[in-house]
Amino acid sequence: MPSPKLRVAIAGLGRMGARHATHFHNLTPRAELVAASSPEAHELAWAEQNLDGVRTYLNYDDMLDQECAKGLQAVVIASATAVHSEQAIKAIKRGLHVLCEKPLSTGVERSQAVVDAYRESLRSFPSQKVICGFSRRFDASYRDAYEKLQSGMIGVPSVFRSQTCDKLDPSGFFVEYAQFSGGIFVDCSIHDIDLALWFFGEDSRVKSVSAIGITAVEEGLRKYNDRDNALGLVEFYGGKIAQLFCSRMMAAGQEDSTEITGTKGKLAINTQPASNLVKIYEPSGIRREIPPHYYGRFRDAFIAEANVFTACCLDDTPPPMKLEGAVNAVRIGVALQEALITGKKIEFDEQGNRIGETAKDQVRARL
Repeated sequence: MPSPKLRVAIAGLGRMGARHATHFHNLTPRAELVAASSPEAHELAWAEQNLDGVRTYLNYDDMLDQECAKGLQAVVIASATAVHSEQAIKAIKRGLHVLCEKPLSTGVERSQAVVDAYRESLRSFPSQKVICGFSRRFDASYRDAYEKLQSGMIGVPSVFRSQTCDKLDPSGFFVEYAQFSGGIFVDCSIHDIDLALWFFGEDSRVKSVSAIGITAVEEGLRKYNDRDNALGLVEFYGGKIAQLFCSRMMAAGQEDSTEITGTKGKLAINTQPASNLVKIYEPSGIRREIPPHYYGRFRDAFIAEANVFTACCLDDTPPPMKLEGAVNAVRIGVALQEALITGKKIEFDEQGNRIGETAKDQVRARL
């Protein structure tokens, strides 16, 4: 008798959603993709052509209503960032397992609302699993580096440097996306922020953040108070610092790399990006090609994420990361974005409250 499969639905069928759908439909043996929703007719047409047997819906709520009656167990939220928290909370309240693409929201308050809904739901559904899709935690190289760090190989991790640098997209996609993304730190650097929390420890407390940035190629970003290149510095209590670089204008392709320096050594991941082991010898010199976009670099990590999430739900094992960490990542990203725009250094006390602000100001900062 075949083992039961996790019955999964997906919300959102844009670039990211289509990839998640393909992974769960074709590359996650213990899952069965049963439904997909999108408000865009052309995305549903793609699903109907490429996802054999999957029911499609124009409305997310309709999908939940009808599929829950048919035994739906899990939802993957891969829609626009602006509706991540709303859709996640609706699924959580129904007792469904949830894999939500990063970030949970572009604001701290809405991100925290997802965590609060999950905590409340666990009273009725104690086996429920909800995670935020920080795919780099499932990348083989990052996992190997983390295990080496945990073994004590480099001593106490003290300095973290990481970058997410996208290939230049002349279509103007990132300009229009900036009005919804929360800014370059919340959208682009959120993976690096999460990695810093992972390598330094989930209980790391931020002491201060500061940031600078420029608009070098996409002048249209200015109308959304965003930049196409930025540097951020995050100081943690306990003597740890993180330097973050994010860019939207790389010429050769995707350049994502990380270094963790400890008291006894250093770990470096992908500091010399390459698509494979091929070297090209030309009259002008020797070169290697690199992935053209983030998916080329992290495809295997996304597939691993889908399979780990599925196993976690079916086997009732602990989630691979704490959902609260996703809120901390947004909190740091939002503070960095504010520091980028205002030019001010933002400081926090050891309880996580911003120093030098009234309670009213702190509420405004969380929105």
